[in-house]
Amino acid sequence: MTNSVHIPFIDGLRAIAVVWVLAFHYFGTLFPGGFVGVDIFFVISGYLISGIIWRELDEKRFSFGHFYSRRIRRIFPALLTVLLFTLGVGLVLLHEQELRQLAKHAFAAALFLNNWALSVEKGYFDVDSEDKPLLHLWSLSIEEQFYLLWPLLLWWLARLERPPKMQRIVLGLTLASFAACALQTFTHPVGAY
Repeated sequence: MTNSVHIPFIDGLRAIAVVWVLAFHYFGTLFPGGFVGVDIFFVISGYLISGIIWRELDEKRFSFGHFYSRRIRRIFPALLTVLLFTLGVGLVLLHEQELRQLAKHAFAAALFLNNWALSVEKGYFDVDSEDKPLLHLWSLSIEEQFYLLWPLLLWWLARLERPPKMQRIVLGLTLASFAACALQTFTHPVGAY
């Protein structure tokens, strides 16, 4: 039995998000705010995963072990390939200090903590983002942190057995998260990103 349902308009949203992110990276001055494409990916992912979890909870067949094993099978082969390849190239091309930083980023990425490791690297001696080959894994770290906590919250809410209350709690959390992100975009844009 498959857990995914193909929703055609989501493919269109993904395409818009990809174009937006690429345009931002290659033509940043023409597309300021293009990083919103990453937010679109996060929303799509949260929507799809929430649907899978809710459906399995409703059918009384949700299992944390099954959920997390699916995540591991989906993410780890590609992640390990990227990490091993990048470290291998780093061994050949990088100096000792650069290799040390790469190893730190690889370790953080393997634990899905790259967003936290990168957030403290804003100093005079820090290197440019172009010199951080695993920089893009910050978004995977955030997504996997979400996947760690969100199923626990939905499982707990499902145990309340009060659907209207669950919906209000999820809606409240969603609105609070959006408000915090919007506020932080103006007060601390690097952290919001």
